[in-house]
Amino acid sequence: MIAVFRLRAPARARLHALRELYRRFFGENTPEARGRRLLSEWLSEEQRAQFEQHRHFDVIGCDSGKRYRIHYGTAANVHEVDDAGNATMGWCFVPSGFLVPGDVMLAQKIALETDEKGALALANRFPPATHSEHFYRRPF
Repeated sequence: MIAVFRLRAPARARLHALRELYRRFFGENTPEARGRRLLSEWLSEEQRAQFEQHRHFDVIGCDSGKRYRIHYGTAANVHEVDDAGNATMGWCFVPSGFLVPGDVMLAQKIALETDEKGALALANRFPPATHSEHFYRRPF
């Protein structure tokens, strides 16, 4: 015999709240979410606002004073930009190992701000994409 019962409203509400808490906890503790949180903690307020609005942020190279735009991603996501914000050159350099985007972007930020020449010496250069070549990137 199978017993079928209905939860009363307060018990149902507690169960729903517990499920939601569980879902949020595991959703916010994925490697990708933790990487974004760590990156966010290292960004300046201006960089954080730029990243939240545009999915990229700007960094000033420590050696040349050039501005670089780091886009959300793990490869070919760094562009040197001019004063108007137009990409002039693409740079691809990543830390070794399989890392989530937030961790890669943080490593790129630190590299450009502390050892720009060393980072670019290891990087692959590529021409920046034209406006029509941009592709859709999924939201976080």
